[in-house]
Amino acid sequence: MKKIWVYDTTLRDGSQGEGVSLTVEDKLKITARLDLLGVDYVEGGWPGSNPKDMEYFKRVKELKLQHARLAAFGSTRRPGIKPEEDANLQALAASGVPVATIFGKSWDLHVLEAIGTTLEENLRMVGESVKFLKDQGMEVVFDAEHFFDGYKNNPDYALQVLEAALRAGADWLVLCDTNGGSLPAEITKAVQAVSAYFGGVPLGIHCHNDGELAVANSLAAIEAGVTQIQGTINGLGERCGNANLCSVIPNVELKLGYRCLPKGKLKHLTECSRYISEIANLVQHNNQPFVGQSAFAHKGGIHVSAVLKHPETYEHLPPEAVGNTRRILVSELSGASNLMGKAEELGIDFSDKAFTREVIQSIKELEYQGYQFEGAEASLELILKKATGEYAPYFLVDSFKILSEKMAEGATVSEAMVKVTVGDKTVHTAAEGNGPVNALDNALRKGLEEFFPEIAQMHLSDYKVRVLDEKDATAAKVRVLIESRDVTGAWSTVGVSTDIIEASWRALLDSIDYFLMKRIHRKERPAANDA
Repeated sequence: MKKIWVYDTTLRDGSQGEGVSLTVEDKLKITARLDLLGVDYVEGGWPGSNPKDMEYFKRVKELKLQHARLAAFGSTRRPGIKPEEDANLQALAASGVPVATIFGKSWDLHVLEAIGTTLEENLRMVGESVKFLKDQGMEVVFDAEHFFDGYKNNPDYALQVLEAALRAGADWLVLCDTNGGSLPAEITKAVQAVSAYFGGVPLGIHCHNDGELAVANSLAAIEAGVTQIQGTINGLGERCGNANLCSVIPNVELKLGYRCLPKGKLKHLTECSRYISEIANLVQHNNQPFVGQSAFAHKGGIHVSAVLKHPETYEHLPPEAVGNTRRILVSELSGASNLMGKAEELGIDFSDKAFTREVIQSIKELEYQGYQFEGAEASLELILKKATGEYAPYFLVDSFKILSEKMAEGATVSEAMVKVTVGDKTVHTAAEGNGPVNALDNALRKGLEEFFPEIAQMHLSDYKVRVLDEKDATAAKVRVLIESRDVTGAWSTVGVSTDIIEASWRALLDSIDYFLMKRIHRKERPAANDA
């Protein structure tokens, strides 16, 4: 089976994306996780460019990597100086890692206008820089920056740049679509030309996503003969990002039939994708192919009915192949198949068809009122379990009151008072917060922690408000989505009302109810919570 080498540049190219900022600790954790996934190369950063990357290359030696080879990134020498006098090349050599990746200009426009030197000097810069690093005993990956633009403008010179790197001993020639504007047919034509010109030289591809084609262009290059793919996890990167390895890898392995990762590692792809999003403090896009939460989610009743019989009817591959799971969504578009599939997923008995139709109708009515359960599956699970009598809340809220006071210095302080009953005991609590919802959360927790100390393990991690009827202005109905989490994971709940505090309160109650249902086991429970 043909081997395609995976070169990950999340820590360098990916960290150049807007909103991405990784600490040294973050980079070390991601390095370890990429090694666990089985990528072949991890590009750690540019050791000569900033103190953070210099610290990373000192500390990364502490990791006991099992598979990945570490690469340091930099540029060719500057015009007019010797390689041994170039601080960037010296930093690469001193990085202590086995691989050096350097980029050089292959577009004559950049040589003449951007760095302001001659075409001949640029060829010397490439060759001498590669030779210097090879003399240090390093594996050298040469990234031909702007190769495809250069090849279209001056193909002879673009090939001369590659030839200079190859003569000096480069182990890989990587063709870069740096501006991200090439089309797959252009990629194929250029790669085939390079392959024919150089014979069996190891080639790589590095694509940016400015035309939404980085994955397609990477696959086209592989089919045309390259054997190394460069990209980032989740497509992170400057501007529109880099080729998304979470899409490239499964396409190469499961569609083209080549080997990228060690055997059995592909099933860890989703886990790795979500881990890196969490470490980078970025929201994981639900509709991301292969690894997104919605990648194998089914909503339309006809679709669900078919997929429950034969998954391949609406799935291009088994979700388990990439470590993802199938999800059945319940909404106003749902039929009995949706609800039956969701109930089976949750371990709930919905064998009574008449009862099933009744529950579906009640869910559709709630969605007509503004509820939406696709992003609030914890609230949906509570509804289903309450409908079957499998669940009753652990506490009853008798009442709550909120006071907000505008202080002289301009600050607003909110105070909430909550009366809550657990079993046969009623307690009154009060707490302040930086807003009415925060105050309610604090007061309710204060009252419940006496009975359920485990509640201290959960916290609210996200809070979203959506206005449903904009034309009604301040009287509009709103939908509040709350995400909560503990050490085991996250869950989302929803509330709807014309009163934003009431909507928030309903979502908050569901969040705590769900946590207690999942974490606490008690035989006696109070009456259902109607507050």
